[in-house]
Amino acid sequence: MPDAATPLNIDDAVNETCPWSGKPIAADSLTLYNGAVVGFCNPGCRDKFALALRSFEAALQARRVTNAGLDQ
Repeated sequence: MPDAATPLNIDDAVNETCPWSGKPIAADSLTLYNGAVVGFCNPGCRDKFALALRSFEAALQARRVTNAGLDQ
């Protein structure tokens, strides 16, 4: 399993097509997600994925704070 310090290899990707576009993945458009290499068709799709993840994580964190009563 690759880590953040290891260059990512397209052969390690869990997918062959971009989840956003359906096009084949590219070697310059890889990222790690839950310890797995995920590929995208271009860096823009990869970056859109990263932005979506940050948004979801922020929303989850806000919900956890609210549910714990720490937002008062």
